[in-house]
Parts: sequence; structure tokens; C-alpha cells
Amino acid sequence: MKHVSRIISFAFLAALQASCGNDAPSESSVPSEGSRTALPFFGEHDVEMSHGPQGELIPDTTYYRLPYFSFTNQEGRVISHKEYEGKVFVSDFFFTQCESICPIMSTQMVRLQEKVKQEGLSDKVWFLSHTVDPDRDTPEVLKSYATRIGADLTTWNFVTGNPDDLYWQAETGYMLTAFPSDTAQGGFFHTDKFTLLDRSMRIRGYYDGTSTQQVDQLFEDIKTLVADEYPTTTP
Repeated sequence: MKHVSRIISFAFLAALQASCGNDAPSESSVPSEGSRTALPFFGEHDVEMSHGPQGELIPDTTYYRLPYFSFTNQEGRVISHKEYEGKVFVSDFFFTQCESICPIMSTQMVRLQEKVKQEGLSDKVWFLSHTVDPDRDTPEVLKSYATRIGADLTTWNFVTGNPDDLYWQAETGYMLTAFPSDTAQGGFFHTDKFTLLDRSMRIRGYYDGTSTQQVDQLFEDIKTLVADEYPTTTP
């Protein structure tokens, strides 16, 4: 007999949201380096309690997964969840005309990608950037932007698509903020967070993409996640 309970992860509350250049980033959402040995799971999850052979209760947890998606990348090619399943990946939201936090976020993501390459993890760790301004950010514009900032497009996709789909994925999928606004600088409110996801597309961390300290912590957490999900095989 199974007992099923519904649990809302308190880690969800740590997914603090920022508008484009208007909100101060919070350092409390990410523990300092070395303060944890296992990464949390974010979002709502289910726990089913079943009885073991000795009558003991054994929990079986189903964690929140990012919803399936399909967008168009900088080459005009359709990119979906299928390309990212089985990869550890980092995602963010931006737009190419942004003059506030986006240039800082892009610089930090390029730096993070280079650290991943230097660590020899490019075959395991990918990157995904979603525009919040799809009307102007065409595939051609995205490719020009990616080239300008020095992104390695072999493991990094810049995607555009239907506005409603992009905003839904940000707010419902990632549980973050992204929407057009006449009062926001540049015309859009959007999160400053980088999101870390594991090979099963479960959210494992949120990090302030404008903070060198938090992006350095993200790199450490990437290494922790890779070590956990790609265990070294010993003869």
C-alpha cells in the first residue's frame, strides 16, 4: 500500500527574481562555496511512500522537470528539449538590445563557458540563452550577437520563438520573470538568474548572472553535478 504526499520545495523560494537592471541581486539564494556537498532540487515534487520487505517505509521521490520546449536557434534550426536531455546545462534570459544587466550576464556566461572548456567538460555541459524580445531578435540578430560576445556555438544555443511560449517557459517552466513592460528599461522585465539543470532536466540551482562570486559558485556546482551524474568507471 502506498501513501502519496505532495511537497512544495522550500528551495523554490530561493529562486529570487530580478527585473532588467532595477532589482538588487540577492546573495542569500546561493550558499557560499564549500557549504554543501549535494545540490538541492527546486520546484514542486511528489513523494510516494511504499513498504519495504521488512515493512519499513521507503520514499520514492519524483522531482520537478523543466517542461518540453521547441524554439529556433541562431542558425534558424529548431532546438528542443531533445538536444538537452542527457546534458547538464545552464540557461538564462536576455535580449540583444538590453543595455543594463544583459551585457554583464553575457560576459559572465562566456567566462563560464571558457572555464567549462578548460575543465574538459564541454561534451557534458551546454548552454541555452532565450531572448525575451523575439520580434527584434531574429536568428540572424542572435548569431551576430553571439559572435560579437565570443560565444562558442558548438555547445551554446541562442533561441527565439513565439513570445507567449518564451514568456511561459520563463515564468512557468523556470519559475522566473520575463515579460514586456513599458516601464522597464529597454522595454522588458526579465530575470538576472542563471539556472543550472541536470541530465534529467531537473532544476538544481539559481545564480545571480551579474555576480562573479555566484557564477564562480555555479562553476563549482557544475563540477559537483558532473561528478555525480557522470561517475568515473573504475576497472
